Amino acid sequence: MLLRTLLASVCGVGLALAFEPVALPVLIPFCVAGFVLCCRGLRARRAWLPGLAFGIGFQWTLLFWMRAVGTDAWIGLASLEAVFLALLGSLTAVLVRHRWWPLWVAAAWTAIEVWRSGWPFSGMPWGRLAFATADTFVADALPWIGSVGVSFALALSGTMLAWLTVARGRERRTPALALAALVAVLLVPVALPWQADMDGEQVVAAIQPDVPGPGNDILYDPRGVTQNLVDVTGRLADDVAAGSEPQPDFVVWPENSTTMDPFEHDDLNASISGAARTIEAPILVGAIVDAGTDHVLNQGIVWDPVTGAGERYTKRHPVPFGEYIPARKLFTRQFGRLAEVGRDMLSGTRDDPLTIARTEVGDAICFDVAYDDGIYAQVSRGAQMLTVQTSNATFIYTHQIAQQFAITRLRAIETGRWLVVAATNGVSGVIAPDGTVVASAPTRTQAALVEQVQLTTSVPPSVRIGPWSGRICVFLTALGLALALVPYRRQRNEHVVPPEPELAGAESRSE
Repeated sequence: MLLRTLLASVCGVGLALAFEPVALPVLIPFCVAGFVLCCRGLRARRAWLPGLAFGIGFQWTLLFWMRAVGTDAWIGLASLEAVFLALLGSLTAVLVRHRWWPLWVAAAWTAIEVWRSGWPFSGMPWGRLAFATADTFVADALPWIGSVGVSFALALSGTMLAWLTVARGRERRTPALALAALVAVLLVPVALPWQADMDGEQVVAAIQPDVPGPGNDILYDPRGVTQNLVDVTGRLADDVAAGSEPQPDFVVWPENSTTMDPFEHDDLNASISGAARTIEAPILVGAIVDAGTDHVLNQGIVWDPVTGAGERYTKRHPVPFGEYIPARKLFTRQFGRLAEVGRDMLSGTRDDPLTIARTEVGDAICFDVAYDDGIYAQVSRGAQMLTVQTSNATFIYTHQIAQQFAITRLRAIETGRWLVVAATNGVSGVIAPDGTVVASAPTRTQAALVEQVQLTTSVPPSVRIGPWSGRICVFLTALGLALALVPYRRQRNEHVVPPEPELAGAESRSE
């Protein structure tokens, strides 16, 4: 058991290396196979242990960047996520009893992935297998089957590899052929890629202002961040006037363009309006807006040079214990640092894209990009392109920046849309629908990225499928458990020794 546990933890670390900054996605099937083999042959009540070891190795390594918030935050979040893998270990131990166990275990892996991506407190999607595929042929399948479908395919490759490992003699032919067939299916989108019909174009500018001071504290000089944005936008306006840059149809500022409510501070309001008039284009401004005495909103606000503030997108997935405190009375008494979150951030519910300069724009704020719901909803309702407004200043010296940018690239591929990222101090960029980074700005720099992007209203199959792929995986997991447990219980009952005839007769007489 000790050896299984140690090997499981090594496989977990190996899976983390499939993601940025190491980015070795070829490790995925081998690490998934290692997980399965470490749990196979154990009873469910013992298999959670190698599952937990795998989860600790995986999540503690992947989320090491959370130490920028605090060691307690890193260990707490990573350990919570590891518990889901412990449960998966027990599920795997049961599901491998069935003949077609590679299918059921892959479905369980994906179902657990979907579950932990939405629960508790809106979940934590980091570490979904699909998020490691940005520069692989597997990414071409994203517009067809979505992130959930790609995760299932990758998990299935691992379970089939485990099947091939334990098969003997001629029995190895079946898993070998099944694995080859899976690879062939995943190569189909490479030969027949999904293509969106482009029906227009816009010139979009993304502004990266840099954060004053050490760069990892957005509140070090909040007015300085806004002033930097005004200054960089003003320099872009000068370049446009000089003819060295094209006139943008609209401009994207990052999350936390102002952490002070621009509707409560006249000077900030005037600065933003002045910048919009200077560039002669609407600006999508990231702002923290008051929502009463106890709550705030994290919003992307369309700021017109003539009419001022207009349509708004509100962040759908605020970060628990970072932007709001669940059960505030309980937790703030236990952990003093949580008291720094003075007001709770409310979640947004908008499904429709924003209209900016006659363009339907699907917006996401920071961690929103890792969740399917908001992006799928806006694309299905006509978003012609995507924007991501992000701050990430807290994590600027960590690998979180690279991991989130990789997820962002995959969203462009999955939706078949151009995507513009504006970050406070990195990484800002413009991404084509095939995941190519057309332009980017290094971290801790000021930059104005101006690019012509194409627009589309084509909706890929991944968005049309929506949450159903996850629901199917949950159903398959339940079905696999039923098929595995019923024969198991029947087998146990067959091994029950019947009572001796004399004893049975004595019992009958006593009754």
